[in-house]
Amino acid sequence: MRLDALLARAAERLARSGSASPRLDAEVLLCHVLGVDRTWLYTWGDRPATTYARARFEALVAARAAGHPVAYLTGMREFWGLALATSRHTLIPRPDTETLVELLLELAPEPSGRLLDLGTGTGAIALAFASERPGWEALGVDRVPEAVALAESNAHRLGIANASFSLSDWFVALADERFTLIAANPPYIDAQDPHLAQGDVRFEPSSALVAADAGLADLRHLVERGMAHLLPGGWLALEHGHEQAAAVRNLLEDSGYTAVASRRDLGGHERVTYGRRPRQR
Repeated sequence: MRLDALLARAAERLARSGSASPRLDAEVLLCHVLGVDRTWLYTWGDRPATTYARARFEALVAARAAGHPVAYLTGMREFWGLALATSRHTLIPRPDTETLVELLLELAPEPSGRLLDLGTGTGAIALAFASERPGWEALGVDRVPEAVALAESNAHRLGIANASFSLSDWFVALADERFTLIAANPPYIDAQDPHLAQGDVRFEPSSALVAADAGLADLRHLVERGMAHLLPGGWLALEHGHEQAAAVRNLLEDSGYTAVASRRDLGGHERVTYGRRPRQR
C-alpha cells in the first residue's frame, strides 16, 4: 500500500474514533515510524509502505483510536519550538502554556536573574525560558523523580546549559532560596470535573491535574508560600483554569501582591494570572 493511501485510511479511522485532528495525528505517527518529517510525507507519499512500517503504524493508530495521547505514543511533543521527550509520569506540554512563557519573557527584561519553575514535569517552561534568556539561571523542581530525570535529559539533549532540575515538593527543598521570577502550571482541575473522563487527560497522571478545593488548593499554596521565595520586586505567575482567574487574582491581592493581572491564552480565555512582591516588603 502507498504511504498516502495508508495515511488516508488511518485518518478516517481516527476521525471515526473522535480525534479532533485525525489527519495531523496520522501524519505525526507515520513520521515517527519512518523517522521523517511531514514535508517528506507530502513529497514521497506515492512510495510503498514496508510490511514492518505498516504494522508499526497501524498498531500506533489503533492505540490512538483507543484514546492514547500522540505525545505518549511517539515519546515527543514540540513546545516553544523545542522537541521535548515525554513520559506517562508527566503532563503533556500544551500550546496554551506558551502564554505563560511569553509573559515570563516580558517580565524578564534584565540580562540576568533566576527563574523557578515549580512542578516542572518535562521541563517545558524552564527550558523554553532558558533558551530565550541565556544570561538567566532557570531551576525546575518536581516531586516525581522520573520527571526530574526526564527534564534533565531534555536539557542535555537540547544543549540548554543554564537550566537545571532537582527534586522538591513545591518549595520544601528550597530552604531560603529566592528568585526573580516564580512560575508554575500546577494541578487546578476539580476532581468532579467531567473533562477528566475525556481526551488525553484520561491517560495523564492525575497528580498533575487534580487539586482539592474546586481545583484551587495548590494555587492557594503557591500564592501563600511564593512571597517568601521572591526577591523584592519579583513576580509570581500561575497558569490556571479558564474560570479561575478572578479567584487567583483575589488570592494574590489578599496575600499582598501588587500589579495583579491576568493574561489570555490562544483561545481568548484568562489562563495566566500574576502579581509582584512589593519592593519594600
